[in-house]
Amino acid sequence: MPVISRGFGSRRRGSDPELPPGQYLTTDFPVLSAGPTPEVDTGEWQFVIRDETGARHEWSWADFQALPAEEIHTDIHCVTRWSKLATTWRGVSLDTLFADVETTFDYAMVHSYGGYTTNVPVADLLDGQAGIAHEFDGAALEPEHGGPARLLIPHLYFWKSAKWVRGLVMQADDDPGFWEQNGYHTYGDPWREQRYWES
Repeated sequence: MPVISRGFGSRRRGSDPELPPGQYLTTDFPVLSAGPTPEVDTGEWQFVIRDETGARHEWSWADFQALPAEEIHTDIHCVTRWSKLATTWRGVSLDTLFADVETTFDYAMVHSYGGYTTNVPVADLLDGQAGIAHEFDGAALEPEHGGPARLLIPHLYFWKSAKWVRGLVMQADDDPGFWEQNGYHTYGDPWREQRYWES
């Protein structure tokens, strides 16, 4: 059962060219989750990329914190129709994490602490398009928003930016993740309103 908290406090701005079709502008940061917020201790946290050979590329929290971090200024768009503009994050580019990963597979399944999954094309994870964020608005990322670290793929609907991320598994086919198995679009481009299967 999805968890939803806080008022949205949003208003429609259908004529705003910064908003994808069907979206509403909010200044809040609504909390929506597919289940309860997991407790993730940074002492136990680990991020793993597993390639098609089964090789594991692993980072502890200390390893992750030692990687070069970037500030990311971006808009975010939720499939439930809210958009938040000009957000500021800090995190590690997936280009950095993939630097030593050799893969011929075109897709990845994202795995989160708590059991959540979502599928993403590898092409959407690279070339500066995605990262693992650990700060929001100058502070450590709150657990309700995916802390200690979440995937950030701002050009797709926000369910693709998996909270509490723990790893990626390379895959040959675009197998669906949690919401994709439950009616959401396989890809999720907000500018094309790819919300659900029939979109």
